[in-house]
Amino acid sequence: MTPSRPVSRYGLVVAALALLAGLWAGLLGWSHLAGERSPLDGVEAQLADMRLLIAGRREPPPAVVIVAIDDRTVAGERGYPLSRQVLAKLVDAIAAGKARALAIDLLLLDAGVPENDRALAEALSRIPSVIAAAGRFDRANDGASSIPGTSDVLWPASPFDSSAMPGLVNISTDSGGAPRHLPLLFQTDHGLTPAFVLRAVTLFTGQDPVFGADRVQIAERSVALDLGFHLPLRFYGPRGAVETLSAAAVLAGSVPTERLRDRIVVIGATATAVGDTFGTPFDPVTPGVEVLATGIAQLLGGPGLVRDGAVRRVDAGMTLALAVFGALTIALTPLSLGTGLVALVTGAWLLATIALFAQGYWFSGVLPLAGMLPPAALAMALRQHWERRQSRGHARAEAALRQFQPPVLAERIARDPDFLRQPVMQSAAILFVDLSGFTRLSEQAGPAQTREFLKEFHTLVENEIAAHDGLVMTFMGDGAMIVFGIPEARPDDATRAFAAAWDLIGDVRSWIDKAELAAGHPDLRVGAHFGQVVVSRLGHETHQHIMATGDSVNVASRLMEVAKEHGAALAVSAEFMAALGEGGGRREPDDTRAIDIRGRRQPISVALWRMRQDAH
Repeated sequence: MTPSRPVSRYGLVVAALALLAGLWAGLLGWSHLAGERSPLDGVEAQLADMRLLIAGRREPPPAVVIVAIDDRTVAGERGYPLSRQVLAKLVDAIAAGKARALAIDLLLLDAGVPENDRALAEALSRIPSVIAAAGRFDRANDGASSIPGTSDVLWPASPFDSSAMPGLVNISTDSGGAPRHLPLLFQTDHGLTPAFVLRAVTLFTGQDPVFGADRVQIAERSVALDLGFHLPLRFYGPRGAVETLSAAAVLAGSVPTERLRDRIVVIGATATAVGDTFGTPFDPVTPGVEVLATGIAQLLGGPGLVRDGAVRRVDAGMTLALAVFGALTIALTPLSLGTGLVALVTGAWLLATIALFAQGYWFSGVLPLAGMLPPAALAMALRQHWERRQSRGHARAEAALRQFQPPVLAERIARDPDFLRQPVMQSAAILFVDLSGFTRLSEQAGPAQTREFLKEFHTLVENEIAAHDGLVMTFMGDGAMIVFGIPEARPDDATRAFAAAWDLIGDVRSWIDKAELAAGHPDLRVGAHFGQVVVSRLGHETHQHIMATGDSVNVASRLMEVAKEHGAALAVSAEFMAALGEGGGRREPDDTRAIDIRGRRQPISVALWRMRQDAH
């Protein structure tokens, strides 16, 4: 079947919509693969926090312990920062506890009292140690898509740089200041420099890390990394989730050796208003040292997040698939079904991202939504416009159909396209009407005036029958077949048919009297019968019309001929009179007789009304 031109145009529009959806989703996906910052990052951060809270707390590996310079320590040492002499005692206590490695999240930038600095340097030399350095960045160089390059670095002062390895403690945060990644490598004036957490893990394992395209191999463990060798952060819980000891307790010797043995100790400030803090999903105030300890724990085997190139490619692919699927589904299916299906598929993917996040895979929740929603909204607007256009077309088609079908049948077919797919037998009152003398009139009037005459006659018949809730099944030149009881039979069908016959005869005579074409003295003849008819669709499958057939129809047609033969205006069968009953506007006939009907073996009783024109 060849599609109509409007459908073809719609198909081209849908194809263009799918192309636009693909281009839009492809642009978003390319930006995501390149790691470019966008307004979507803030929304994704909120969704990531929500999924992290749904996944719940996790247990960090026991290899990491924090020794905190907390409020108790600051109070005991009467201020902050702690003196180098106190720090040296703290490092010695940790080394005596048989810790395997030490990471100090403190910036020791300036030289202090020489003997105290030497004491701290000697203490650091007794245990593999990393000490904090801090990079400063131009905004143009700071990003998550590549190895961050520093414009300047605050290195540890001498003599600490000779007894401990420096490591940069910089954390990558989102637009809201929440920590999301830890860069593992930095470009500095010293070349490619490891981060603080990577130095600490290297000291703890005794093996150098090996970097791949989007991974780092640490001892026997392979850790997936995001763009630019960034480690995605997965927090284990609120503040204190990583085991934390007070530096005051360590200095006092009240911490058992077993609490430090073979562990990596991270020293940092947690005292109120001291050191840096960050907001995390579990806690709005998380010390920076705990953020770094979380990164160390993830590199050593703790629960983390996978957001590498493969995950980002899946994000981009799902964005493209949902965008094109959403646009095509809404554009090509019923609007309610299409939007429901798109919402179901999108919701299923969002639920999948929640489940996968709990398993440690950070798939984007906002990117597929951003890719799908604009094309889906455009498809919805297109579909609504098209359906309104189709509705207007259907309305025009229905209006045209009403010109070729009786209005009551046109409305029924429009409401129920399967109306009368199967024939129905029911009782009905049938009228046949005809203009006697019309042949002579048409011969004298000519075709044009005859057409106008018939048009007026048909209008008069249609209006009168409609006024009595009847149905003109068909016009046949100067005659018509009229039925009362279709599409549904009513108890007063005969009563309304009888009244319509009387009114129609009177109206036609009044009209004839006023018409200019009165040649031949035309007059109306009506035959009426009541009985069973078969209502069905007749004709070919591609060209059908609704008709009432059966013996009752034939009888009504013959009664119209009887009226003509006996000079009567109305001829009614006994069955019709019985259906009419004693009430219903019944009038006594001028004559009642048994008449032979063509095609019938037995004569039937017929009531005749002659109704002379001058008597009307």
